[in-house]
Amino acid sequence: MEAEKAIIAIGREYGSGGHDIGQLVAEKLGVPFYDKEILTLAARESGICEALFENHDEKNTPSYLFPLVTGMGDLPSSAGANELPLKHRIFMAQFETITRVAMKGPCVIVGRCANYVLKGQPNLISVFLYGDVHARIERIMQKENLPFDQAKERVRKVDKQRQGYYNFFADGNWGHRSNYHMMLNTTGVAMDTVADILIAYIRGKSQK
Repeated sequence: MEAEKAIIAIGREYGSGGHDIGQLVAEKLGVPFYDKEILTLAARESGICEALFENHDEKNTPSYLFPLVTGMGDLPSSAGANELPLKHRIFMAQFETITRVAMKGPCVIVGRCANYVLKGQPNLISVFLYGDVHARIERIMQKENLPFDQAKERVRKVDKQRQGYYNFFADGNWGHRSNYHMMLNTTGVAMDTVADILIAYIRGKSQK
């Protein structure tokens, strides 16, 4: 497997630069990049309003959805899916979209349990980016023009939401090394350098 043929799933702590780093990796490899784009595609393919996907993006969901998205119950047919409550359809559509874009070829996908959804794909490389909490707060202060207290609460809240979402749908531990090929602390490292490190890792891992 060459780096240009990899499907790269990036999990990330809020403020660690996951979106920008993922975009850089995709640009360097010349492959498609998906972050919020997953929501747009899922909305288009399912016919559900994109704003509803935004409202539920990487947030936990009631336990009655668990069998539908983890394989512990039978997924309904397309016709049956249309009869399900809206929340069921939103999560099913997003997971199906991730699978479809990966089937099209190499790409970079950020968040949304992509490493779990695509588990078993031979070309899958799963990465988790994290950072020192104070550095992440400072980044959010600058990026979103927030005072310290608001940025600190924003980081705490989004991390908690992402953790709850992943632990529920992926039936695993968000940010735990057992779920990823590589974990990298981005604090104090230029994003372009982080992107190069990830690509070098993939190339090295590809060598037999």
